[in-house]
Amino acid sequence: MSLHRIHRRDFLYQSLLTGACALGAARVTAEEQPLPVLGQGAFQYRPVAGWGILDEKTPVKNCSAMVVDAQGRIYLLTDHCANNVIIYDKDGKLLKKWGTQFPGAHGLEIVKEDDREVLFITDLNLHRVFKTTLDGEILMELTYPKSTGKYASEKEYRPAWTLHLPNGDFFVLDGYGKDYIMRYNRDGKLLHYFGGPEGGIAHWGPHGGVIDTRGPGEPELVIAMSDQQTIKRLTLEGKLIEEIALPGSNPRMIQIVGEHMFVPHLADNWPKDRDSRGYISVLDRDYKIISNIGGTPPQYIDGILQPMQQQGSFFRHPHDLVVAADGAIYVPQFASGNTYPVKLVPETTT
Repeated sequence: MSLHRIHRRDFLYQSLLTGACALGAARVTAEEQPLPVLGQGAFQYRPVAGWGILDEKTPVKNCSAMVVDAQGRIYLLTDHCANNVIIYDKDGKLLKKWGTQFPGAHGLEIVKEDDREVLFITDLNLHRVFKTTLDGEILMELTYPKSTGKYASEKEYRPAWTLHLPNGDFFVLDGYGKDYIMRYNRDGKLLHYFGGPEGGIAHWGPHGGVIDTRGPGEPELVIAMSDQQTIKRLTLEGKLIEEIALPGSNPRMIQIVGEHMFVPHLADNWPKDRDSRGYISVLDRDYKIISNIGGTPPQYIDGILQPMQQQGSFFRHPHDLVVAADGAIYVPQFASGNTYPVKLVPETTT
């Protein structure tokens, strides 16, 4: 149902749930309309009413990514060129904003480098990866990997995200271009590349992911394969270890917290139905889903995961997430009507 058909009270409530800045949304309180508890088992969360909603002086378009720095400040990346990076405190208060030069701002990572933290930003429209200070000074700019011979021009290269190793090497996922994965050293020198159609990486695949160091062996690349509804486990050289099917999903990013993985899904039937909505999955060490936050409870029959769906219409299109040290989850949403991020806190049980 389109928003203009929703009863006014429902409209205000929906605006609150999705972080919209519609008039009156912030006035809807938990007493007037209790916020839902989302998820199952040990991973249940309650939304924080009105968190992060700002005004017309700090607009957003697509909210694509979030990170937290060592001081607990929360960085939001949006493709609105009035303020590409919006910095919040944990209560949702605006601390600072910067950036007017990233029209296709998409992926964001924060990396400890020597005695400082730096940001890596991917821009789909500029076909580039930028390394910046926390205040926005550009330290490095990477154009398309011409030396691979896989790109006729920079327009074929649309990097979605970066993944980082402790030694400073990093991977760039060309998830909106030709689906190659490039490895660079700390100075931005291309070391290796793999993937693409000849490497078993389907188009609209490698959107985001994480480098998994939980095992006793070598680190692994764990890639969220968006429209393919799977997660791929790869060696750092690109060899396939395992592919995990996630029917009814659209995984966009992955964060590891202890022994668990948190995976935001853009929607449950994307791209066939762009009005379909998303949710967040929590996976255990064996890659089994144990909770769907905002989605139907996971069901396995004979060890096979059954198709999942969003439930309750809380989320629109979760695109990334960050789990803070206190367990709170911050979720930016893409293609969601210029809505601000949402915050979830663990539900306490007695």
